Amino acid sequence: MSGSSYYVPHETKWPFLATVALIIMFIGLANYMNDESNLTLTYTGLALLLLVIYGWFSYVVNESEGGLYDAQVDMSFRWGMAWFIFSEIMFFAAFFGALYYARELSLPWLAGEGTKVSTNQELWPTFENVWPSNGPADVGGEFIVMKAAGIPAINTMILLISGLTVTWAHHGLKEGKRNQLILGLLATVLLGFIFVGFQAYEYSVAYNDLNLKMTSGMYGSTFYMLTGFHGFHVTLGAIMLTVILFRCMKGHFTNENHFGFEAVAWYWHFVDVVWLGLFVFVYWLSLIHISEPTRRRGISYC
Repeated sequence: MSGSSYYVPHETKWPFLATVALIIMFIGLANYMNDESNLTLTYTGLALLLLVIYGWFSYVVNESEGGLYDAQVDMSFRWGMAWFIFSEIMFFAAFFGALYYARELSLPWLAGEGTKVSTNQELWPTFENVWPSNGPADVGGEFIVMKAAGIPAINTMILLISGLTVTWAHHGLKEGKRNQLILGLLATVLLGFIFVGFQAYEYSVAYNDLNLKMTSGMYGSTFYMLTGFHGFHVTLGAIMLTVILFRCMKGHFTNENHFGFEAVAWYWHFVDVVWLGLFVFVYWLSLIHISEPTRRRGISYC
């Protein structure tokens, strides 16, 4: 293919099949939520969607390995991935913004600070500006706040090490060292799934032993929304790294043409950075902000 040409994809059935699978899955889920059926239809749609994803991605991989993509296509892929990661940054920024608003603006206002309107006197006279908050009138009930030490600190080290292993694998790819590439990717995949396993255990302890739930005030809802969506992203990243690992074992990618690897590595580094923000603002700063009024309201640390 000449360097001045641009590959235009031909007609394909995959987008249509993906749409059909999603419709089946969501119809089944909607029916299940309304107690009209079981999850059979949902699982059918999910299975079809996974088959479509496998077929679609296999087709794209074959196009890439067949030499159909030139430098111009590669640049479009890079811009597309960059904008996708930017959209993910904005996604998490919205949740971090909600956490900041609740902690620094909403709670003081509800407690009667910095406003001419006596909100706390009219609505909740006994409301105190303390964090973590279980809501006005303690509607979130008693719970124990998740501490920064233990599993959160271990998971932080796991993700930081995984960032080093994927970078080591990248250097191996650029230097033509396939063993280093595969070993680095294998270590990164294992660390990613270990992180997910630790987080699942953390959720089990938080829900069953600490009584920390989505209904545990603003702290509970922001804790699960931020850490839950991040865990979902780690799971997707680990799956993508697994696919890249299998491709590398089959001899895909060269030291000069390997954007498929780079795209997943970018995504993994993004996941690492987001977790550092989560560790600081969700775990560590909560440890700093806890106060005696908070303890009197039934909120403490394990």
